[in-house]
Amino acid sequence: MELMADRDYRISSACGVTGIMNEKGDRVSGRAIMQSIALMRERSNGLGGGFAAYGIYPGYENFYAFHMMFENEQAKSAAEDYLRKNYEIKRSEAIPVKEIKVIKNPPIIWRYFLKPFAVRVNETEQDFVVRTVMFINQNVKNAFVASSGKNMGIFKGVGYPEDIGEFFRLEEYKAYTWTAHGRFPTNSVAWWGGAHPFGILDWSVVHNGEISSYGANRRYLEDFGYKCSFSTDTEVITYLFDLLGRKHALPFEILAKVMSAPFWRQIEKMPEQEKAFYKELRIIYASALVNGPFAVIAANNTSMVGLNDRVKLRPLVAARKGDTVYVSSEESAIREICPQPDIVWSPKAGEPVIARLKN
Repeated sequence: MELMADRDYRISSACGVTGIMNEKGDRVSGRAIMQSIALMRERSNGLGGGFAAYGIYPGYENFYAFHMMFENEQAKSAAEDYLRKNYEIKRSEAIPVKEIKVIKNPPIIWRYFLKPFAVRVNETEQDFVVRTVMFINQNVKNAFVASSGKNMGIFKGVGYPEDIGEFFRLEEYKAYTWTAHGRFPTNSVAWWGGAHPFGILDWSVVHNGEISSYGANRRYLEDFGYKCSFSTDTEVITYLFDLLGRKHALPFEILAKVMSAPFWRQIEKMPEQEKAFYKELRIIYASALVNGPFAVIAANNTSMVGLNDRVKLRPLVAARKGDTVYVSSEESAIREICPQPDIVWSPKAGEPVIARLKN
């Protein structure tokens, strides 16, 4: 009997994630992250790959870099009409790509460097940008925003991640933080907008897992004005990072204890003061608890964070070499690009790995 390849089966622990951050802000090309994620090819099945990169637009740091995809020219025209009414468009251009035989039927891929004309009273500029993203994703047919942060961008599509990286010519970009994802979808269709990373403002998230709290998390986010357009748990996780990290200003150490909260039985065994704190945290943020197996790498312009679920049902490994921090699904993907790290460790369930810019 002919044996099927492993990737032809449903592998519940699949999807590969990897991240690199230099805490001094030194920038490197995309070759390393492509090499790292390519080593975990068997964790994906060619139905999605993508990258997030930070520090790639020197000279445009003060503009929001919108990476967008359109199914047709009508969608592009409609989105641009909306943008022109609300933003100064400093620059508009096709994102450079390389023709790759295995990458088929890509959408129109464009980027805009934008500055808002004005914002509402009692609204921050960032909230204005979030509203823009929600409006386009919800109301402009066949158009969606892949990323919307300053001095960063998300590059993603349908294909193996190393092929997506070559398609987007990532070796020509330099960044101080790179994250990558190789997708093995189990409950959602494969399409360009559904590939990882997901982003809002300068947040990006790559995710291995499947959360059972999607409905509760989504309803909670909708109370704060977030509109989920892609029916995927990774979008929900991304918006939770923005809500808790940006709007509620929770440090990552506390944010981790919200999204990957200790069990009540663990809280009951804590010293009284600590017990009271965690009880209050769980009550206030009950609907922000992310349940189910997950391993995520989230990043923004100043930090990179790796986080597991509270039982650690998905693999996550971390390492450091000098000023560079690595997080990945597999140690081999780290050693592929950093053969002799100073330290390698396996984070405990619910314990974040945090890298931060030093300057």
